[in-house]
Amino acid sequence: MGTLYLVRHGQASFGADDYDVLSPMGHQQSRRLGEYFKYKGVEFEAALSGTLNRQRQTFAGICEGMGLVFESSHASTVGAHSAAAPAIASPPLAHLLWPGLNEFDSAAVIATIHPYPLAKPDTPELYKHHFRLLKDGLAQWMAGVVSPRGMPSYPEFVAGITKALDHVRAHHQGNVLLVSSGGPIATAVGHVLGTSPETTIELNLGIRNCSVTEFAFSAKRHRLVTFNTLAHFDAPEHASWVTFA
Repeated sequence: MGTLYLVRHGQASFGADDYDVLSPMGHQQSRRLGEYFKYKGVEFEAALSGTLNRQRQTFAGICEGMGLVFESSHASTVGAHSAAAPAIASPPLAHLLWPGLNEFDSAAVIATIHPYPLAKPDTPELYKHHFRLLKDGLAQWMAGVVSPRGMPSYPEFVAGITKALDHVRAHHQGNVLLVSSGGPIATAVGHVLGTSPETTIELNLGIRNCSVTEFAFSAKRHRLVTFNTLAHFDAPEHASWVTFA
């Protein structure tokens, strides 16, 4: 039986013009998680991530913290490699880019129920307002009531994630790293547990940056072992590193 480690990306740039970039804290979180994996003696036989910048940057930071090099290939063009080399490992960790692990477009989701520009969420009230709208928009998207521009249907979104889980079960038996975002990770957990859409949304909104969720897996199924853990931030000097966006 293997273990699939699902990691949410580090802190991104919420409220900035480009959210899809790790903040300085996000880079620190990613490297720290890699250091923790190395300290615990965790070794990966393969890795998957979405193609978004924040997901790929988080994966690279984890590799840096572990002292690994990696080779990336796209799920649809396996064999086309590009390498990044932060350190000394040999052989390099195989890294599969999987677009089905990309996050939904939160702005497109919100626009289905609030078609006017939102103020920059720079106060607690505006922050809460943003996520209330997101929660309502997600519920309607998942129910098939709305179709956010440029996004797949919810069943298509789920399929992109479950196909990644199927790939892991079919091709691996040891430890596998999967770096994605809150939406896909919550969807994966909901799929394994058979939760309602409402519960999946609540899981999503509570997932912390660079947190670890573990599935034990066999050729037949995945089983949830841990959810949304931050053991790598347990030391007092990392108490301020716990973030949600």
